[in-house]
This record gives sequence, structure tokens and C-alpha cells, in this order.
Amino acid sequence: MLDLLIVGAGPAGLTAALYASRAGISVMVLDKGAPGGKLNLTAEIENYPGAKKKGPELAYDMYEQCLSFGAQYSYGDVQSIQKVEDHFIVNIDKEIETKYVLIATGTKERLMQVKGEVELTGRGVSYCAVCDGPFYKGKEVVVVGGGNSAIEEAIYLSGIVSKVHIVVRRDVLRADAYLVHIAESKDNIQFHYLRKPVEVLEENGKVCGLKVKDSYTDREEVINCSGVFPFIGLDPITDFLKETGVTLNQGYIEVNDHMETDCPGLFAAGDVTNKHLRQVVTACNDGAVAGQYIASLCK
Repeated sequence: MLDLLIVGAGPAGLTAALYASRAGISVMVLDKGAPGGKLNLTAEIENYPGAKKKGPELAYDMYEQCLSFGAQYSYGDVQSIQKVEDHFIVNIDKEIETKYVLIATGTKERLMQVKGEVELTGRGVSYCAVCDGPFYKGKEVVVVGGGNSAIEEAIYLSGIVSKVHIVVRRDVLRADAYLVHIAESKDNIQFHYLRKPVEVLEENGKVCGLKVKDSYTDREEVINCSGVFPFIGLDPITDFLKETGVTLNQGYIEVNDHMETDCPGLFAAGDVTNKHLRQVVTACNDGAVAGQYIASLCK
């Protein structure tokens, strides 16, 4: 039986594995994707103290360091977690028994919920500018959203594509002033305020435009483009926790100062928890707190 199973290999999960394994307990990190989580989708990390790196580079450094004290890494998709007396059974394609579980699954991108979005995902609709931006070199693209993520991605894309259209539902941006200033200084970024997406348009099996509606007049117009990048928010990945009875606030997990849920032995850390600031540095903080505390329980 494991001492600790960590579900999710983003900054929170990898940091927890580092602290817990360094303290001498048996740890496995489980994820269905590449280690690093959303770090792998981030072009530059500029606000992680002491390290200004590309996201995938920081992800790999964290992964290597996490394994250096004996933590295991495994690929798998968790279907359910069950509490059985004094331990847990985690179901993937097999059963894993563990004394403690840490949920660090993070969040997933919210869909626009418009016609053509799902059908054209991978054929012009993308949720990762870093991954897919180079496919649109010299072309026009649309970024949907007005928060930090949307503006960061638009700035990144502006260095690759011929023009970036930013579609914003409101008449103001929610992004930090520093990012807004950079975006507004780019000659090839155009803002479309008070517009909401209606339909992703298709031609020959690929995106050819985005139909938008004026938030006040309901007048519709088409923005011609080759790619659409929605960044309108995130939802926590917690569907598999239904059997545990943990307290969720809009899907986010409630935890105490030790990062423990109201299900004894079940912990959560990082973006999946109910918190005010979701950043790499705060995820690492959560992981360190949880990993160290869980290790102390195993002594």
C-alpha cells in the first residue's frame, strides 16, 4: 500500500511529491497527460520568483526534481476514489490502495457553447496558443475573452500571425493593466468590445470565421479568420470525486490550512481548490504544505 497517491502532475502535485518523498514516505504521482500541467501550455513564466523560464522548461525541471527523492510517476485516468476504513481505493484501469490521497487535478478550459466549436476543435479551434499558434503564421486569428489568459495568449500570437482580433463580451478588459498596455501597443491587435460569439464558421472542413453578436443591438457580423482561441474561463476537474462527499464550491474543493478536505485523509492543492489567486507560485505553496503535513502523519 502506498503512503500517498497524488492525482495530478501540475506544479501543486509535483511540489507535494517532492516534499513528501524527501521526507521519506512512498509517493506515486498519477496523471493522464504530460507532467507540468498547464505549464506546458505557457510560453513564458515571468512571475515565478527566481526563475524566468519557458513553461515546458520549468515543468521538466519540476518533474526531474520531484523524482529525485524516489517518487514514482504513472499514467492513468482516475474514475473514482473510495474511502475504505482507514485507507482509499483509487480506480483507474486497476485498483490502487493508498493511505492518503492528494487531488491536484487543476482546471480545464471552459467552452464557448456555440455552434461549430466542438466540431472544429483541432481544425481551427484551439485552447492553446503556444501549442497551435505556429500553424497560423501570417494568418488572422480570433482570441475570445478579456482576462489575463486571453490577453497573454493574444500577445503571444501577435508575434506569429498577421492579425489578432480580441472579442470581448463587456466594454472593458478584466486583465491586468500591464498586460492591457502591451496588447494595446501592438499594431496587429484589434479589440472588438461588446461582442459575444454566436457560431464558428467552416469552409472545406476548417475554420473560416467567427460570427459574433453585438451585446446591445443583437446585430450580427462575421470576423474572417483561420483560427479561434477561446479563453473565457476555467472549470475545476472534480467530477470523479462524487463518491467521496467532499465539499465543493462551484466544483472547487474546500480545504483547511493543511490542505485537507472534510473527508479525513483526502487532501487537495493548487487550482482545484477554492481560493482567490491561482498561480504557479500559489500552487507550489499548497503542494509544499500538503506534502510536508501528510509526511508527518505517516511517521
